Amino acid sequence: MGVLMSRRQTVERVQKVSLAVSAFKDGLREQPSTRRRGEAGTSRRGTLEQEVQEGEEEASAGPSQPEESSASASAKAAWERLRDGRGVEPEEFDRANRFTPPAFIRPKRELHDDEPPDISLEQREQIVNDEMCEICEVWTAESLFPCRICPRVYHDGCLRRMGYLQKDSAVEVTETAHTETGWSCYYCDNLNLLLTEEEMYSLMETLKNCKIIPETCLTLDDFLHYKHLVHKQQFEKPMAEAQEEQAALQFNALDPDKKGHIEWQDFLSHESIQLLQKLRPQNALLRLLTPKERERARAAFLALDQDNDGYIGEGECRQARHTWFRKHQKEMLSCNVSISHVGPISEGSPTSSRNGKSPEKILPATKQEEPRTVDWPSFLQDNVAYILAARPNSAALHLQPPA
Repeated sequence: MGVLMSRRQTVERVQKVSLAVSAFKDGLREQPSTRRRGEAGTSRRGTLEQEVQEGEEEASAGPSQPEESSASASAKAAWERLRDGRGVEPEEFDRANRFTPPAFIRPKRELHDDEPPDISLEQREQIVNDEMCEICEVWTAESLFPCRICPRVYHDGCLRRMGYLQKDSAVEVTETAHTETGWSCYYCDNLNLLLTEEEMYSLMETLKNCKIIPETCLTLDDFLHYKHLVHKQQFEKPMAEAQEEQAALQFNALDPDKKGHIEWQDFLSHESIQLLQKLRPQNALLRLLTPKERERARAAFLALDQDNDGYIGEGECRQARHTWFRKHQKEMLSCNVSISHVGPISEGSPTSSRNGKSPEKILPATKQEEPRTVDWPSFLQDNVAYILAARPNSAALHLQPPA
């Protein structure tokens, strides 16, 4: 009984102290306001002419000034989100029960980035996912959704509280996270986070010079006009007709649903991977690949190298560039199919089920026609940009392979 009384007394003391502290804080809040009121009362000694002049200045400013300031503030916020890599923040999102979003830290170039990495074909890598949720850092018996690019895992409830899982994407994550298609987390889904601060500044300057407004959709005319301006700034000459046709094909690849426009995030991912190809050597791009991506590349090469001599045909290497973009496949192919477990498979791929023939019957015919000239290091260098471009969950092809 004495123990119970002591606990009760302790609770009462804590409550009294907290009430006293809160009352003291409230008193501090009230003091500046009363002081301001006193200062305002002593300072109202202006003449009538001054008040009239102030009223005329406010009238001359017009009612559009608040609208212009709000528009400039929203544009500034959009550029800040682009700089910080936070993407688009939906206005209708309920932030009442939201977790604090993580701070994205852009990577920095290392001195050894340009050196060729040691990625062996024979030495396989063991893929192990994290055991705890990346957001709450708690392991539970509930199902954790793994990322198909990195080892991170997530609770669906944590993704919702972070604002990274909306109504449409919730079904997608549930259906694809544990399949061969997989799901990319919000780190890997944003290709813009691969850019350093210097590279991001270069991209932002290009977008500003070309009058591109962030977080807006682009039509075909907008996209071609942007490509023309960028080409003229870089090469100081107009874009050729063949290059314009290639840009139009890229627009169609970024608009798989034929909406007539491309989303801002798809456009940003496309420009990010284009800038990476422009500013970084192939060895630096190879260092961006994760163990999961390297394992898929090994499986793709070994599936094409049926003679086990370490070489594949040039045509097969080109065909492999199309295999990374299978993202929303309804019917999963068997794991025994040649490249089905490697990554995305396009409709034109030789392993597509639409052809009606097994890849084992098609590939030998291709081998008889073309010499085997591509080895494992060359295969990685030729495909690394397409492997990185296939990270986002969007159905768009962020880097259209050449025909």
